[in-house]
Amino acid sequence: MTDQQTQPTSTEAAPPEAEKAHPWAELGPEQFSLLRLAPLPIDRHTGPRPLRFIQMGRLERQSPRQSLLRLTLQLPGHHLHKEQNVLEVWADHSQKLLRFAPDNGLQLEPENRGLGRFILAQGIAWARRHYSHYQVQGADLPSRDAFSEEARARRDHCLQAQGFVIEYLDPLQLKARYGAPRVSTLHSDWNADKVQIVELLDAAGMLQQADHSLREQDVKLRQLNERIDRLRREDGSLRFTITCLIAFCLFQAGLLIWIATR
Repeated sequence: MTDQQTQPTSTEAAPPEAEKAHPWAELGPEQFSLLRLAPLPIDRHTGPRPLRFIQMGRLERQSPRQSLLRLTLQLPGHHLHKEQNVLEVWADHSQKLLRFAPDNGLQLEPENRGLGRFILAQGIAWARRHYSHYQVQGADLPSRDAFSEEARARRDHCLQAQGFVIEYLDPLQLKARYGAPRVSTLHSDWNADKVQIVELLDAAGMLQQADHSLREQDVKLRQLNERIDRLRREDGSLRFTITCLIAFCLFQAGLLIWIATR
């Protein structure tokens, strides 16, 4: 073997970080939907759960070798890390294999609002529509999701409700894997009482109703302010009258005392 053959080229010596990223890696969402998170009772771990509206972005790409569905959840006024609120579904057509990403698990914000089942259901519905006969690639579940019994139970319920099978690898139930035989065994439903997709006309109707309610409240507030001003004027007149009566009574009392002592 010659020296030219034994010495690595600059491409071979390059670190893994220098490898070219996937051409779909930096693509942003192209379709958007409005989601309504229903108000729920206060949770002792996650705190208040008021009514909220968030945006879901959707990106689809197809090629002869693979396909991608990327779903992102965007919170108004919040800056999230790149790996947060993202679900990717990759279909490998050569191996007839479906993979859910990111590999380090779903990181959703806000927590405990039904978004886990919802976003999984959206990805599963897409996969069932196109690749129901594909196998599902299993993966390890991150141990951070099992920091408490309640968090682990909530995670397991979310996955099992969508048809995934969970296998624990240790007696303490800290290490676990999820998987499924085929895409057709997964479920694409979610708790619609917690998360609803708001259509464009419905959103416009909600805004119109909110504007109408604000106008009504403004009229009522103006009427209340006018009534308060009127009562204040009447109160001022009554105070002046009472003060005059007290002064007159004192004058009369003083006059009677003066007459009596003369």
